[in-house]
Order: sequence, then structure tokens, then C-alpha cells
Amino acid sequence: MNTDAARALMHEWVQNPALRVHMEAVAACMRAAALRHDPAMPEPELDRWAVAGLLHDFDYERLPDQHPAPGVAHLEKLGVDAEILTAILGHCSERTGVARQTPMARALFAVDELAGFIVACAKVRPGGLEGMEPKGVLKKLKTPAFAAAVSREDIDKGIEELGVDRNDHLAMCIDALRGCPRVRWD
Repeated sequence: MNTDAARALMHEWVQNPALRVHMEAVAACMRAAALRHDPAMPEPELDRWAVAGLLHDFDYERLPDQHPAPGVAHLEKLGVDAEILTAILGHCSERTGVARQTPMARALFAVDELAGFIVACAKVRPGGLEGMEPKGVLKKLKTPAFAAAVSREDIDKGIEELGVDRNDHLAMCIDALRGCPRVRWD
């Protein structure tokens, strides 16, 4: 499945504009994570990582209590490859029991909550993502009342599992979102 097909499926299943923006944000961060993992990664492989980001929550609006199993079952019927399916299951490992064993799965978990948090930070800044630095995001992470639904524990665990520097990871995600025209913060 390519990103155009994934985006069309996302739009078919997801009506909430904020959830669509979140999925686009995660896709942008996944593409950046793929390049960090392998700077010479070919475009079709970059698309696979972005597809995982675009579809990781596509069943959440319809079936929040069962997410992500029904979505993964649907994607499997559509022929989506196993690595993407396993990554999507792994981003909810506490619910699915699926371990994050691949770089794609670890990256999806490491960018999911963080992408949403960075978008929330951009919404309260006059310049949005312009001029945003990791230290500003870290400061907001220490404010429990800000974007309270975002799991700081998952952000920390994701960065730890990925084995990257926290500031570098934040900067990568900020830069990825800055370059993504489909991510809005208005």
C-alpha cells in the first residue's frame, strides 16, 4: 500500500480533523525516523514507514475499545505487509501483547505520542512550529496540565527503546512536522 492509498483509507474511516492531523504528523515523523535509521533508504521503503504512521490509528474513531486489532485485520485483508501490521499492533503493546522488535515498530511507538504533543505545543505558540526548539518542548513536557492526555511515560519509553538522544529525537520530529504541509495547528 502506498501513501496515497493509505491516506484515502484514513479519510474513509476517520472523520475527526484532529485525528487526521495526528496521523499525518505521525507519518511525517515516521518518514524522518526511517531516514535516521537508514539515510540511503529508497523512496518505496520510506513510503512504507509513512504508511504505518498514516494508518496506526485509523480504526480508533470507529472502534476505540478494540483498537488496533480490527484495523489490523482489515489491513491484512487489503494485503498490507506484515511489518506494518506488526508495528501498528506494537504501538499498543499493552493491549495487544505484541512486542516492538523492528526499527519500524520502535519508531512508531517513539513518535506517536510525541508528534501529538509537538502539535499541541505549536497550537499555543504564535509562530506555530517556527522557531520551536527541543528545550521548549521539554519544558512543556514537565507541565502535567499541558496536553494532559499525552503519556509522558510512553514518550520516555519510546525514546529509550529507540536508543536515541532525547534532544535529537525531539529535533527530528519538530523538523519533520515543520516540513509537512498536511499538519496544521490552527
